[in-house]
Formats: sequence, C-alpha cells, structure tokens
Amino acid sequence: MTAASSLLPSFLRRLALFLGAASLALSLTGCGYNDFQRLDEQTKSAWSEVLNQYQRRSDLIPNIVATVKGEAAFEQDTLTKVVEARAKATSIQATPELVNNPEAFNKFQQAQGELSGALSRLMMVTENYPSLKANQGFQDLRVQLEGTENRITVARNRYIKAVQDYNVLARSFPTNLTAMVFSYQVKPTFTVQNEAQISTPPTVDFGKK
Repeated sequence: MTAASSLLPSFLRRLALFLGAASLALSLTGCGYNDFQRLDEQTKSAWSEVLNQYQRRSDLIPNIVATVKGEAAFEQDTLTKVVEARAKATSIQATPELVNNPEAFNKFQQAQGELSGALSRLMMVTENYPSLKANQGFQDLRVQLEGTENRITVARNRYIKAVQDYNVLARSFPTNLTAMVFSYQVKPTFTVQNEAQISTPPTVDFGKK
C-alpha cells in the first residue's frame, strides 16, 4: 500500500466530518436556530436596560423622601406608602432568568406598578406645600424623577418589541419546531389595562410653578 493510498481513508473521514458539520450548520440556520440566539440576546439586553432605569428610580427615592420629611405636617401616610412600595419592589430578585418565568415576572411588574402609583400620589400631595415647590433641591429631584420615568417607558417599549420578535419566531412554523427541540419558551412581556399607557410615562409633575 502506497503512502498516498494510506492517507485516503483519513482524508475521507475528515471530509465526511466537514460535510456533516456544514450540513448541520445549514439546517440550524434554516430552522431559525441562529435567529433564536440573536433575538434572545436582544431580549436580555433590553431587559437589562429596563432594570437599570428601575434601579435609577429606586436610587432617587431616598433623597426625595428625605427632602419631603423636612416639611412640617406633611402627610406621613403618603410617605410610608412610597417607602413600603420601594421596599417591596427592591425585594424581588430581578435576575435575567426572571424574563423566562411568567409568574415571577408578573409579581415584579405589579411591584413596580405599585411604586409608580405611590410616587405619583406623593407628587400630587407635594403641590399642596408651597415651601416644597419653592425648594430648588426638591424641584431638581422632581426633574430627575420625571426624566427617569421617561427612560423607563423607552426601555420598556424596547423590551416589549424585543420580546414580540422573539415570541413570533417561537410560535411560527417551522421555527416553532426548533423552539420545541431546544426548549425555547415564549417570554412574558409587560401588560397594561390601557394600551395608551405603554407610550405614556406615569405623571410625576402635576403642576407648574
């Protein structure tokens, strides 16, 4: 047997492996596997931005509460509800895996919604206190809060779009078969009673000086 002939089986094995890998790659591409990877990463990135903005809002609250506490005879019940809502929202472990757990995601969404409502009521009440309206430090905090609420809305909308694209892929044929094989579950998204609320941030500035 010549050297060339002895190398032939090895070459054929390598060729077969190469062709098998190429065939697998093409089949995965055709069934949407790569699209699932891309859209899953987009969803994770969008979710991280949502969490960043919620954290930014949470970090503002202690300063807001501290400033309002300095106002004589301020409604303590309103402040207490804000503090309690913040504690509840921050107690939920907002891990990346949360987006794959509808029940946990819903609890997180409800907690953030309660915090938004408590903050809105707080800002409404502060309109009854002229000294707070004249307090530049407090007004700066209001502006920061309003800007953060806007950023939350933008981040939520991006997440909603990313999840929509992912879920369409997971539900459509034939990529739904790929989802079944690799256990790609439909992801939960934010829900609102009124669709207009998706594009409208919670109001936190109810009056003009």
